[in-house]
Amino acid sequence: MGVDPGLASAGWGVIDYVQGRVKYVAHGCIETKAQTPRAERLLFIYLSLKELLETYRPGESAVETLYFGRNVTSAIPVAEARGVISLALAEKGLHVREFTPAQIKQGVVGTARADKVQIQEMVRLILGLSGIPSPDHAADALAAAICCAHSAAG
Repeated sequence: MGVDPGLASAGWGVIDYVQGRVKYVAHGCIETKAQTPRAERLLFIYLSLKELLETYRPGESAVETLYFGRNVTSAIPVAEARGVISLALAEKGLHVREFTPAQIKQGVVGTARADKVQIQEMVRLILGLSGIPSPDHAADALAAAICCAHSAAG
């Protein structure tokens, strides 16, 4: 399972990796409303992810590390969301593997300078999907899961 942390939208993606082959299972986003108090949003993310973990029972987890660039104001809320995500994963006994955006790009596209469109298209191709997975955060989570599978194999 890959997770792209966020407070407003936390993407998740589940794949199977068996004998060197990656197979799509599911993806989506856990979304919270801005007007909801932050503590309630964090609780919702935590409980929703716990349900997903119970449903899909992943054996590995990958979380994208935080990257803010110019949007430093979102750093604390996203870091808090990442904290409850890591807690839910660890509580299920999963090792939380962390990957930078550059590592995910390298692992999925083959270059750390890949843009969002290239990543989304490679995720689509690797998983044999008819369309690019959406929303973007879910596609990023699938990319993290693919990166995790490839790094475990290599």
